[in-house]
Amino acid sequence: MDKTTRPAAHTPDLDDAPRSESRRGFLKFAAATGAVISMSRTRAFANGDIAYHAKELSDDKLVDMYRTILRIRWHERTQADEMLTNPEYRGYNHFYAGQEAVATGVCAALRNDGPFEQIDLAYSSHRPSGHAIAKGVDIPKMCAENDFRATGLNGGYAAEMHLSDPDVGFIGADGMIGPSMPIATGSAFAFRARGSDQVAVVFGGDGTYATPHFHSALNNAKLLDLPFIYVLENNLYHQYAHYSYSCPHKDIASAAAAYGIPSRVVDGQDVFQVYNVAKEAVDRARAGDGPSFIEAKTYRYYNHWGAPGATAGELGAFGYDPLAITSFRPEREVRAWMQRDPVDIARKTLVDWGVMDAAGAESIETEVKAEIADAFAWAAQQPFCQPEDGLKNVFADGAVPARQFG
Repeated sequence: MDKTTRPAAHTPDLDDAPRSESRRGFLKFAAATGAVISMSRTRAFANGDIAYHAKELSDDKLVDMYRTILRIRWHERTQADEMLTNPEYRGYNHFYAGQEAVATGVCAALRNDGPFEQIDLAYSSHRPSGHAIAKGVDIPKMCAENDFRATGLNGGYAAEMHLSDPDVGFIGADGMIGPSMPIATGSAFAFRARGSDQVAVVFGGDGTYATPHFHSALNNAKLLDLPFIYVLENNLYHQYAHYSYSCPHKDIASAAAAYGIPSRVVDGQDVFQVYNVAKEAVDRARAGDGPSFIEAKTYRYYNHWGAPGATAGELGAFGYDPLAITSFRPEREVRAWMQRDPVDIARKTLVDWGVMDAAGAESIETEVKAEIADAFAWAAQQPFCQPEDGLKNVFADGAVPARQFG
């Protein structure tokens, strides 16, 4: 039997929840029910003893988290449409749509403003745009960077897989699978050596489990009790292979627990559940109590890379992907996960809590769509990099002499 489509018993989801009198009551119900998906051999049960930190947030903070989820979603959808419809567009992406609640919930618990010596640092993977937006990068400049424009976030040198913005503590994406983990522990070691209360967070996918960097980072983080948080986004597939092909654990968090690191499994579709466990991990790190590991069970709506199988104007990819040479995600599985969409869950929760009404939520989404459209329009007017620009920034000063031109 296909391991990704094995039937499972029904688990109540957030749509089954009665309207609560308070935020705390709502989250208690979500935690008690497991609050998550039962759609394959991998169920993303939230921990039953989860705290309720999200209920303490101000309405402004909660609305800002909703805006962040929407910014990520509409950035991804807009870029996918550009790739599908605009032959002049040079950008590409490993799309993050479907996983927005993870980056948003984690980064909402971090310190993102202030001097570099005080803000928390986030290291990303090769699927970085959601992490970058959640950490607060300049979106128009990121759009320009993704299209190799000279005025982009990194001058057109980085594009999607090497985005970086130290001003907000987004240290960068990673074109390889895994190396960002030990680098992040290095930052965490520097924080401890300086006596700073900063925290280093690294995002990685389920495929990172099978790399030596995963185990090296966790081992050193525990040995040295570093202020380090490993956020593993388990979207079930590394590229096109189900994670069970390379990992013997149902919950990868159990591998981190073996190192003696506090580990949590959380519903990665619910931004408030993610925030709750991230807040605990950040508080633990700031207090000097060492590292934490968070496994967020989530799902990506597009294929591994780009927009094959997608249709312009529609969310998700359901058609043929010529790159899927090992296995293929069943369309039924994709659509089942989309029934518990991070945008829908955040909106319904905030309406239930009385933070906004349906009309207000729709108005915010309209504003965000326009904001993202403007960002792409601005980026499209920026100058392209020139071939000779590749000779700059090789040395600290000056440029490499042009020997290959003319």
